Amino acid sequence: MANINDPLIPVIGVVTDIRIDTPDVKTFRVVTPDGKKAFEHKPGQCAMLSMPGVGEAMFSITSSPTNKEFMEFSIKKCGCVTQWLHQIEVGQQITIRGPYGHPFPVDTAFKGKDLLFIAGGIGLAPLRSVINYVRFYRENYGKVDIVYGSRSKDDLVDYKEIIDEWCNDEGINVHLTIDREQEGWDGHVGFVPNYVKELGFDTNKVAIICGPPIMIKFTLAGLTELGFDKTQVYTTMELRMKCGIGKCGRCNIGSKYVCKDGPVFRCDELDELPDEY
Repeated sequence: MANINDPLIPVIGVVTDIRIDTPDVKTFRVVTPDGKKAFEHKPGQCAMLSMPGVGEAMFSITSSPTNKEFMEFSIKKCGCVTQWLHQIEVGQQITIRGPYGHPFPVDTAFKGKDLLFIAGGIGLAPLRSVINYVRFYRENYGKVDIVYGSRSKDDLVDYKEIIDEWCNDEGINVHLTIDREQEGWDGHVGFVPNYVKELGFDTNKVAIICGPPIMIKFTLAGLTELGFDKTQVYTTMELRMKCGIGKCGRCNIGSKYVCKDGPVFRCDELDELPDEY
């Protein structure tokens, strides 16, 4: 296990499985050289993955803490480090450090509540750990709705898991949408914020949003229109995180550090965040 007193000291991770989710998203399964999890985490926390000489970047841990065998990271190819990660093969070693950040309040504010998960594109990845945690401890939560959209059917992350598992769970309703009509797609077509308003959820629940900043902005506005208070809505953001422990100042926003005060925030805490969020 990693030394929790030394959050900056990485441990070696071995990639044991690589799943191709979409044309630009792969999910990497990681264990230590002795075949164990690198460390325990809570839903919503992140870890720093790196390769000496290439770089490092912060990613959400997308597997649930209830998975005791390995960690998973769903990573979109969008820069130097992610491009390199997309080229590695099973058996390759990387380094991993963490966990970092403020997790979702799954055992406090979410407990006993109906939950509404809203995700766009790769934004489903950080919510997957929470959704699977809630599924594991199903008796602790009320009804669950999941609204998830992407550019096309091919860009829906974890599609097989959604269809084979989430859609078959009692008390869980999955609402999928894609941006434009596509041959072979007979589901909903339209953007996530509009779909949320169209579905017209009652406000007796907690909402959790993750996706591109513009999608979060319009979804939050839509939820407000439906009567949700910002204290009922949570979001998560990994943008700009670098060191993970509030030392480098890269993720500083006003009086907050995304890595220490976030990446999970309740939306009434976000009024002072800049436009890119």
